[in-house]
Amino acid sequence: MTTPPQQLRIALDALDTTFAPHSESPFTVGGCTYCFTDADLEALAGPARLVPDRLIPSVAAESTDHWGDFAALYRRMTPRIVRLLTTGRLHVDHGLIASRLLEADWRDWAVPEQRALERVWDAWWRSVLREHPGTDHAARVLETISVSTGRLSPWLAVWAGTRTEAADRHLGAALDGWLVTPRFADLRLGFYDELPAGPELLSWLLSLEEGRIGAAQLAEVERLAYS
Repeated sequence: MTTPPQQLRIALDALDTTFAPHSESPFTVGGCTYCFTDADLEALAGPARLVPDRLIPSVAAESTDHWGDFAALYRRMTPRIVRLLTTGRLHVDHGLIASRLLEADWRDWAVPEQRALERVWDAWWRSVLREHPGTDHAARVLETISVSTGRLSPWLAVWAGTRTEAADRHLGAALDGWLVTPRFADLRLGFYDELPAGPELLSWLLSLEEGRIGAAQLAEVERLAYS
């Protein structure tokens, strides 16, 4: 049986294969020449696998109006962006990556491409929940996958069903951040606050089995939920 980290590697390789028709084909890149040199734009026009790692964060985060065809560029670069993101090597706001994928209209991409990305999200999430500390924080990963898919409940169900010490330590760390968020009950996820999350998170937290949340944190969750 493969482990979650192995499943993530398999899913990432499958993502590369699925996107190869876009990522490896010639592409004309129009972009902001103030932010990118001619050499940068030339590199981005070549096979995505050959684009230097130093350019990936800029492509991943840059605003859409910096590109002649943002959606097409983001689509062809998605395997590179996602591989660095899920292996802890892309230091870009996770909510921003999710928001950029939405702006690239990834839900309208070919079905095999959508499914390949969703399989990466699932493998990444399960891998993160089984290691603490790991390459990433569960709250940040949850924001990426829930905002990009527009669904919070399936990912919370996986968290609830992962009865490991690592998953519970991730939960405690996530609560440390959530509970100091002003108006947690109205929390929205995503760089542009695309996904309402507070009410669903509170309901889910209250539904967890006894012992998953420390007494002090649980008292604060109950106060917020019932106030």
